Amino acid sequence: MSPPSIPAANIVWRTAETLAIGAVAGLTLNWLNFPAGLITGSLIGVAAAALLGRPLVVPTPLSRAIYVVVGISIGAVVTPETLTGLAAFPLAIAVLVISTLVMIAATTSYLRFVHGWDARTALFGASPGALAQVMTLAAEYKSDMRAVAVVQTLRVVALTLGIPIGLSSFGLTASGGLMARFAAVGPPSLAELGILVVVSVLTAWLFFRLRLPGGLIFGAMVASAVLHGGGFIHAILPWWVAYAAVIGIGAITGSRFANTSVQTLVRFLGAALGSFAVAMAIAASAVLLLTMLMSVPPADAVVAFAPGAQDTMMVLALALHLDPVFVGALHLSRFLLVSLLVPFLAHRAKGPRAPQRKSAGETRTDDSD
Repeated sequence: MSPPSIPAANIVWRTAETLAIGAVAGLTLNWLNFPAGLITGSLIGVAAAALLGRPLVVPTPLSRAIYVVVGISIGAVVTPETLTGLAAFPLAIAVLVISTLVMIAATTSYLRFVHGWDARTALFGASPGALAQVMTLAAEYKSDMRAVAVVQTLRVVALTLGIPIGLSSFGLTASGGLMARFAAVGPPSLAELGILVVVSVLTAWLFFRLRLPGGLIFGAMVASAVLHGGGFIHAILPWWVAYAAVIGIGAITGSRFANTSVQTLVRFLGAALGSFAVAMAIAASAVLLLTMLMSVPPADAVVAFAPGAQDTMMVLALALHLDPVFVGALHLSRFLLVSLLVPFLAHRAKGPRAPQRKSAGETRTDDSD
C-alpha cells in the first residue's frame, strides 16, 4: 500500500495536502478531547482521503526527520525517577518474548487454516511489528504483498483507534497528556535546545548508519533521554514542533493506504479483523500475567504489548502520558526478536518460491507496496 508514483513537480503539493489533511483531522479530534486525538485524527483523515483516491505521500526524507523529532520528544519526558523502573525490564521482556512466539504461531495458524493463506504469507501477515522488514521478505519470497500490507496496516489502525478509547473508558490514562507535557512549558533555553537537537540528531544518524533497529527514532530518544534523565538539560522542543511530529506519524501511517482500492480493503477485511482478534487475545493474556507478577501500570503494559508498529505505539505512550522508556524498551525487544525470527521461519516455511538472482530485476507491479 505504497503511495502512487508522483511526478517530481507535484510531490511538494501532494505532501502539503497530506500534512494539511492530517493536521486538520488531528487538531479537530484533539480539540474534541479525543484520547490521543492528534495521531488518531491524522491517521483517520489521511487514510480516508487516500482510500477516496487522493495520491497522498510523505517523502522518505521528511519521514526520517519526523522520526527524529518524535524520538527527541519521547526522550524529553524521561526523568531520573523514570529510570528507576529499569529493574522491571528483564521479567517484562521474558513475558514479551514468550507471548510474541505464541502470537506468531497462533496468528499464522489462523490465517493459514481459516483463510487459506500459504505458510509464508500467513507468517508475514502474523508478524507483530517490523513492517519494513516483513514487506521486504514478502517481496523476496513473492508472497501476496497486498494481503500482508492490508492486514498489517489495519492492525496498526485498529490499535491506534482502540487503545486510547479503551484505556480512557477504564480511566487508565492520566489527564493532560501531550498538551500538559509541552504546551504548558515556558520558552526553553536556546543553548540547551541547541545541545538537545545537535546531540539527538547525531545519535540518530549514528544509530541509522549502524543499521540498528528503528535507528532514527531510538537514537534520538536515547540521546534525549540521557540528557533529560541525567539532569544535564531541561529544555524541550516547542509544543508546536511536538504536535507537528505526532501529526506526521499519523500521516505516515495513513498514507500507506494510498493506491489501495476500497474493494481490496474489503477483500482482506475478514483476515485482518480475525488475525487482530487472535493477536490481541494473546497480548491481553500477557498483560494480565505481567500485572499479576509485578506492579506495572496496566496502561503501560497494554501499549508495550500491543502488536503494532513501534513508532506509532511509542507516540501513543507519549500522548497518553505513559512511561515511554518502558514502552520503548519492550517494543525494541520485540522488534529485534521478530527481525531475527521471521526470516528464519520464512526460510523453513512452505510457500511461493523465492526469486532466483537471475530474475532479481523482475517486478510485480500489481503487488508492489
